[in-house]
Parts: sequence; structure tokens; C-alpha cells
Amino acid sequence: METALTRDAGITIPVVCGAMYPCSNPELVGAVSAAGALGIVQPISLTYVHGHDFRTGLRHIRALAGGRPIGLNALIEASARRYHERMVQWVDEALEEGVRFFVTSLGNPHWVCRRVQAAGGVVYHDVTEAKWARKAVDAGCNGLIGVNARAGGHAGTRTAETLYDELAPFGLPLVCAGGIGDVEDYRWVRALGYAGVQMGTRFIATPECSAHARYKQGIVDAGARDIVLTERLTGVPVAVINTPYIQRIGLRAGPLARYLLRGPRTKKWMRTLFAARSILSLKRSSARGDAARDYWQAGQSVASIHAIEPVEVILARFRDADAPPACATRPDTPG
Repeated sequence: METALTRDAGITIPVVCGAMYPCSNPELVGAVSAAGALGIVQPISLTYVHGHDFRTGLRHIRALAGGRPIGLNALIEASARRYHERMVQWVDEALEEGVRFFVTSLGNPHWVCRRVQAAGGVVYHDVTEAKWARKAVDAGCNGLIGVNARAGGHAGTRTAETLYDELAPFGLPLVCAGGIGDVEDYRWVRALGYAGVQMGTRFIATPECSAHARYKQGIVDAGARDIVLTERLTGVPVAVINTPYIQRIGLRAGPLARYLLRGPRTKKWMRTLFAARSILSLKRSSARGDAARDYWQAGQSVASIHAIEPVEVILARFRDADAPPACATRPDTPG
């Protein structure tokens, strides 16, 4: 089915594999693109976790994808100058290597839009509400990824329906991120009007993903009610599986951390500190697979994930999906 997303990304299935730290290993990203959807490279995961030189890693993923399109995620919050400089370098190198689809997160994507669109590419920006969408539109973005309350990682607060109604007036293609685990979920949001979907949790539970087997099985075993929001990872709510570790440490950041995260002079420093700590923590958690010691990021799409399956098998169901039904009826999401 052709949509604005398939046209912008040059793909045949309107599905994006969301960038995930640390789970976006080259084999997963390449397999998604090879199957006709769009794999998104997470550059910190590619270089820091999986040990690739950035440019060499991109070429490796392109080979795994059989030459089909891949995308790049650019986290653009400029809280650290050296990180911003590195991200600018990664964006430029990706453009030189032929990448033409970019997903931006946090911050103002204006500089990414200028560089990418000058090279004939497109930029979609992650948003959770209209005020961030307004900034993305003003920056020149080509599309919006609506991150709703059922997403893994840094989830939004709106339902998929409410978020669509809030973002549709901006007139850009909309991608639904959050709660999509299988074809019924996909058909429902497509009937709402979304041009495609972004999935993350579903692709962790695949042989191609390098996450620990116990993490994958935890996704299969979990229901929607097992997903909770914790501030203990990054200082802002992150959706994770309610493992024994999460139950032991609690969900709220300490009072001092909350105070510093609200302060105009201290919040950037605290976010940098939390980010550095969470990068190390998530890397260990994904590799170790110990529910008693680890965070496992996941969204409420766990409700419709019932097996660890190859990427090609998962995407074959989307490739063969019928047109969206005339009436948007939300699928059951047993918890």
C-alpha cells in the first residue's frame, strides 16, 4: 500500500523500526530494510555498543539491507557541545553515504532540515503534542512521528486517537509510534488516518535483535499492565517492564533530582548526567538479561506480541495486510 511515508522513505511497507539504544544492532536494522520496511540507525548504539566506525557501519547495514533504504536517528538536544558536534558529523557522513531519511528527536531540528533537504532528503520529527509539532513545522520538517502514551522508552501522554486529532491540522504525514505489535494494531491506526507506524518493542522480540534472550522472553510474557513508567533511568518517565529490579528501586526520582531537573540553571546538567548514566545502564541491561538487576524498555504493544519471530515473518503479515477497514475499531489489548 502506497502512503506518504512509503513515498518519502522509498519503501514498500509503511513500517519504521524505531531507533533503540542499545537494541538497534546492524543485523536488525538491515533485516527490517531488506524486508521492505525502514530500519533506522541509532548512531550511539552503532558506534558505542556494537563497536563500528560510523561510516563503515552504515556501509555494513546497507549491504545487509540489500541496498534498500535505511534511515538515521538524530537526537539533537544540544545539552553538550561535543555531542552536538559529533551529531553534525554523523548527519553529514550519513548524507555522503546516501542516507536520505532522517528521524529527529528532542531539540530544534532546523539545522538537520537544512542539511538533509539540500541533499534531497526528508526529515520526520518525534513529537508528543502540538506545541512540539509547531516547532517541527516551523523548522521545516517533512513529517511527524506521533509518540503516544502506549510507546516504549520516552512515551507521550496522549492516546493515538487524540494525538492524531491534535497533529492532523499541521498538514504533514503522520506516523503512529506506540502500541503497535501486530497487523490488527496497524489496521486500526491506519484507519484513523496515519500514513504508517513506528515499532520498536515488536522488533526487539526477534532473532535478529542482539538483546538478551531473557529480555525478549520478558516482552513475550508481559501484558500491557506490566508496563510502568519510571523516572529512575533518565529523570523523566520511561516505559519499562515491571521487573523485580524496578519493583525494588521504585518509579520516582529522588526529591533532590526532581528539584534539580526543574531548575533553569541545573536541568541541562542533570539531563546530561542522567543520560550518561542511563547509556551505561541500558547497555548492561540489554546484554545481561537479569530481571533482578536490569531495566527492560518496552511499550504496551507487548499485549499483542506472543512469540519471538524473524523480522521477515513479522513484516510479511504487514505486507499482506488488507486495506484499512472503513471503521476504526480499536483491537483488544489484553493485559
